Amino acid sequence: MQILRDGGTAIEAAVATAACLAVVYPHMTAIGGDGFWLISEPGTGPIAIDACGVSGASVNAALYEQHGLTSVPQRGPLAANTVAGTVSGWETALRISDRWQKQLPLSRVLRDAIDYAEGGFPVTRSQVELTAAKLPELSSRSGFADTFLAEGRVPAEGDIMRLKPLGRTLKQLADEGLDSFYRGKLSRAIATDLSEVGSPMTLDDLETYRPLLRSPLEVEVTGARLFNMPPPTQGLSSLMILALFDRLGVRIPNGFDHIHGIVEATKQAFLVRDREICDPSFMQTNASAFLCNGVLDDLASRIDPHTAAPWPAEPSSGDTVWIGVIDQEARAVSLIQSIFFEFGSGIVLPNTGINWQNRGCSFSISQKTRNPIRARVRPFHTLNPAMAYFHDGRSMVYGTMGGEGQPQTQAALFSRYAWLGAKLQESITAPRWLLGRTWGDVTTTLKLEDRFAPEVIAALRAAGHEVEIVPAFTSMMGHAGAIVRHPNGVLEGAADPRSDGAVAAW
Repeated sequence: MQILRDGGTAIEAAVATAACLAVVYPHMTAIGGDGFWLISEPGTGPIAIDACGVSGASVNAALYEQHGLTSVPQRGPLAANTVAGTVSGWETALRISDRWQKQLPLSRVLRDAIDYAEGGFPVTRSQVELTAAKLPELSSRSGFADTFLAEGRVPAEGDIMRLKPLGRTLKQLADEGLDSFYRGKLSRAIATDLSEVGSPMTLDDLETYRPLLRSPLEVEVTGARLFNMPPPTQGLSSLMILALFDRLGVRIPNGFDHIHGIVEATKQAFLVRDREICDPSFMQTNASAFLCNGVLDDLASRIDPHTAAPWPAEPSSGDTVWIGVIDQEARAVSLIQSIFFEFGSGIVLPNTGINWQNRGCSFSISQKTRNPIRARVRPFHTLNPAMAYFHDGRSMVYGTMGGEGQPQTQAALFSRYAWLGAKLQESITAPRWLLGRTWGDVTTTLKLEDRFAPEVIAALRAAGHEVEIVPAFTSMMGHAGAIVRHPNGVLEGAADPRSDGAVAAW
């Protein structure tokens, strides 16, 4: 918010927030992760930045087989097998911002993140709980205990934590420029760190990496045009779920038809996702083909309005932050930034203080799968920031963390707000559901927060859904947020009571 008050753009505010979160919310995001951006300005369609890191040149099935592994490990140095794309996404976005107006100095954009890293920040309850829960698998990982434990113990909520090596790295980025992460003095230090901890990533992997400017996927629905990220993300799923549900004609919220309709649309969308989505260079069918009216009409016709289709399918998970910004010129950002699992690979680089992601554990060692491990390939991503242009002149950025739950939470939020008469905050606060596995959970049931009416729960069970009741406002339902800009310039925001998120406006 202070960046906007200082005259900065939505992009500069998003980068500043993303940098701060990489310090004060380290269990969910880091500069050692990936990022995906949707950016829009009045009079033009959105553009997308794919800052997804690729696997290293030496990363292949043989690397893991020689270590006696049959799958890519979820933690440790061999899980740190892809480039961290986040900082490249910041740089690409800031170049777009510079075309809009004169930029704030990079030192200003990163100032608060540097201050928190060097001077300290209060540890959140979320960080405490996840540190305790994951400590058995993380405590032995290189640099983790020295960075995230307090004299060998889990920190208490409100303890002051300092990440001084990370602060030095952020200050070096401010001084040398963001490209130094990949092609500069800092990149050489990062490469040395990666080698020291046993990661297969090299200086050449950093130097040859480039983010991609992409065209978003888009689909027309009743009253709006929706945008999301193309592969290797599951953005296609988010658009398909809403387009399929729209075809069912449901207009009453939170009842059987609403939940059953979106759940069954989710199954159809996830079947396409799990069969098709990978690095787009290896996809046989362009993702936009699945958003054609004929395909969507056919898939919608397969949804039985009374009976649940069989499930489960292959699950996925992930830990993430979503950031949305709209500035005074109506320029908008929807940004997702992630290290995949909580604390990523668990590896903290010793000199640069960077917590490296484990997104590459979504690769399969088997070369017969949809997402086989190969050199210089983008892994499948659950991340998918969303944006909507309404026919009445409103615009909207929205998103959530939550792995498999991201498309489902987006569908609940958008359907309630756009079609079912709910206010924006109500659309996020209202009870949610989740089909399959997500952040913090391993089962593949249809989970319902316990605030749904008993008769709705009974109807879903009678239709064949394997229902599991979970506590109200549980984090497994994701941490959603949204901002709507109305035609008269009024900005309306909503944050999730399930999260540490907040809305700031002036």
